[in-house]
Amino acid sequence: MKIALASDHAGFEHKETIRRHLVALGHEVRDFGTWSESPVDYPDFIRPAAEAVARGGCERGIVLGGSGNGEAITANRIPTIRCAVCWNVESARLARRHNDANMISLGQRMIDGPTALAIVEAWLETPFEGGRHARRIAKIDSQT
Repeated sequence: MKIALASDHAGFEHKETIRRHLVALGHEVRDFGTWSESPVDYPDFIRPAAEAVARGGCERGIVLGGSGNGEAITANRIPTIRCAVCWNVESARLARRHNDANMISLGQRMIDGPTALAIVEAWLETPFEGGRHARRIAKIDSQT
């Protein structure tokens, strides 16, 4: 799977860990930055990643920051993006199963590295349930 990856300085460490993990699993990763812990403005990196997912250049996207909230808000400004802030494995599973989340946002200050990897794996492995959830997703997408 081709996955967009982006962070600000506060999510850089987890981004690098996740990037290496995804590559080891055989995924193709497109890294939109940032490339250090030097302070940056997260929209400069998150928006291009979300746009790549929306255009179909990447199948899914993972964005990171301190809390993950600003990153999710930025990603969700792009039509067809459904970016969920995930804080544990169950929130990641539900984001896929019920919301067909094509992006997730993680907060490096909120979760440790092993938890971040577990969240990513659960989100990647969980299928969208469809059914009544598909009707709801169609309503969301028709309002953007």
